Amino acid sequence: MHILILMLAVAGGAGLSVEAGLLGPLGSEVGELWATFSIFAVGSALTFFLMLFFSDRNSASFFSQPGWTLTGGILGPVYVVSLTLATPVIGVAMTMIAILTGQIGKSLLIDHFGWFGGKQRKIDKDRLAALVLIVAALILISQ
Repeated sequence: MHILILMLAVAGGAGLSVEAGLLGPLGSEVGELWATFSIFAVGSALTFFLMLFFSDRNSASFFSQPGWTLTGGILGPVYVVSLTLATPVIGVAMTMIAILTGQIGKSLLIDHFGWFGGKQRKIDKDRLAALVLIVAALILISQ
């Protein structure tokens, strides 16, 4: 099961690279905020239809959740606008490595401190070495 989830995550990451490649030209043509809106509009419509047919009808109410858990939605547009602005200037590969650097750096902190109710996983030398290698990739790919 873990290998399937890992493969799904890798496929999701590959999809993000395609999304970055699409957003750059779209943002150049219609504007960065319109490009961001279009991505979320299409994604929201698709998610709505998936919910209609595949969602558990007896799940907990969306509105009964703590407000802070819903603030993650603010970060999506920030991410997409970042892709839209950065990709035409520095390219898809550099954009994705830069985003990965930020993701891994913050993820290590979230795991280390167990923020957001997640399982605590201390930063050890192996995790730190992985972050250093990603930063090295960022430096090498920028050459």
